[in-house]
Amino acid sequence: MILVLGLVGFTMLMLVLEWIRADMVALLVVVVIGLTGLIPSDRVFNGFAGNAVIAIIAIMIMGAGLDRAGVLSLTANFVMRMARGKESRLGVVINSVTSLFSAVIPSQALAALMIPVTSRLSARTGVPISRLLLPMGFCILTATNTTLIANSPLIVLNDLIASANANLPPGAHTIPKFGLFSVTPVGLVLALLGITYFWLFTRKLLPEREDERLKVTPGRTESYFAETYGIGGETAELTVTAESPLVGMSIGEVEQLHGAPLILAIKSGNDARMAPPVDYVIWVGSVLGVLAPREEISHFANNQLCKVSPRMRQLGELFNPTRAGISEAVLPPSSRFLKQNVGDLRLRKRYGISVLAINRGDQVFRDDVCGVNLRAGDTLVLHSSWRDLALAAEDKDLVVVTDIPKEEQRPGKIWQAVGFFLLAKCLALFTHLDLSVAMMTGAIGMLLTGVLNMDEAYKAVNWKTIFVTACLIPLGWSMDATGTAAWLAQEVLDKLGGASPWVLQTCLAVLTLLFSQVMSNVGATVMMVPIAISVAVATGGNPSAYALIVAVSSSNTFLLSSGHPALMMVAGPGGYRGKDFLRVGIPLTLAMLVATLVVINLLFD
Repeated sequence: MILVLGLVGFTMLMLVLEWIRADMVALLVVVVIGLTGLIPSDRVFNGFAGNAVIAIIAIMIMGAGLDRAGVLSLTANFVMRMARGKESRLGVVINSVTSLFSAVIPSQALAALMIPVTSRLSARTGVPISRLLLPMGFCILTATNTTLIANSPLIVLNDLIASANANLPPGAHTIPKFGLFSVTPVGLVLALLGITYFWLFTRKLLPEREDERLKVTPGRTESYFAETYGIGGETAELTVTAESPLVGMSIGEVEQLHGAPLILAIKSGNDARMAPPVDYVIWVGSVLGVLAPREEISHFANNQLCKVSPRMRQLGELFNPTRAGISEAVLPPSSRFLKQNVGDLRLRKRYGISVLAINRGDQVFRDDVCGVNLRAGDTLVLHSSWRDLALAAEDKDLVVVTDIPKEEQRPGKIWQAVGFFLLAKCLALFTHLDLSVAMMTGAIGMLLTGVLNMDEAYKAVNWKTIFVTACLIPLGWSMDATGTAAWLAQEVLDKLGGASPWVLQTCLAVLTLLFSQVMSNVGATVMMVPIAISVAVATGGNPSAYALIVAVSSSNTFLLSSGHPALMMVAGPGGYRGKDFLRVGIPLTLAMLVATLVVINLLFD
């Protein structure tokens, strides 16, 4: 028990402080569990083959298939028709559609899909994006408990219940597992609560500010980037003459010169490329595609003996707005770019992408961006071809929030995508197949019919989430197997005395939602569900109700932008500050807490 409590404390501390990556922490924990014999060695890595983990992988693949088939593009058009340009109606329709998708697509993946859609709708209607993104992000979380297939804590719940059943005291009734739609009544109430909350209070909670960055949609206008990031001016071509001191210098050296413009492209001979790397050497006759105010370009050209052409004669094809431009992208918590300097990533050489600026909360890094150490939630301002940006985004290290043209959509496969998704749902609902088998049937159907290929399927899976989930499940098993959960439950009961079930459930829910603010919701669920079940058994309560209260409360993370990946992803593009999350999140958290307790108790009465 001491070993288990030590591991729990270590896991919580590391997930909060982030001194070690979350997936590495989870791997370390599962190895220690095996070395210390807390559970039999042949079960230590069973989490990777568990029903929950395989189901999560399949759901991620199907979500990518729906996006690749163009379901989200059709959604944007549908929302436009339904909203008819009215702000109040637009918010309700976006939140309703988001809630619908949240029942079947994991929250982080859904945020990545819906942010560009919301950006497009904001651009078409003129509604400030700050009025749309935060409600959309919150509605992803309020509706994620509608089914068992979109919320990782609910998927993990059945595995934790199976472990608890193996360690129940003699005479105790076996706890039944949850079916695909067992939680739907709870999820529907919470989803409707979220939609209604923002329909009534969006204008009061998110007033339109005078800040210019909130009055336009990311990626829509040149003035937006000029006012927000100081990236202004015009594009021009500089031809390097034989007398120019730039001859023989690298791009990186030129960019360090006083008054140097942004160098976005270069043509040497017949070789033209976007985002030239810093070690690319400039020769006589090289043509530089630059961006800066006209006076600065002229001054720099005179000093460096270059010819200026305001018309893009030789690089015009590269700068065609249908092929390239400026965009914004957010770093998700699972990105491999985190804690690395921009310069070390070599994005120009690897992807053909130039980083022009970085937005972090109220800070904008414009000068020497190469030295900025990246964090989750940072918004990068990029210049690239749309094709290169789309290829870079496929690795899930960047989430593009600007609505850019997508070349790889497969609208001809939409019926196959929707058909196999519905087949998977029907198998889970009307047969006795495990959720993992039902969901993987839909995923393999999409692969066989060409909705996705295998490489795209691999990229669709967030492997960090998979490793964290698979490695933390044995921690929950060890809490049951060693009696730690039962001991903690007894300590809770001793402190609370003869408290009513409502008080006990409230305490468990509040502890869970507080834990989930600072660590992953899967981690909070794994730690709290065994305790909740033990409390229910000791007090004669319904273990299913107590376990479900914990699992649902782990998604009640509305107080901090860092509380959930989906919220971190909307914070930058929407220009939200910490007080925005508190002002909107505190009333919603309380309302969700009350609704969760009432509906679950009515459901399991």
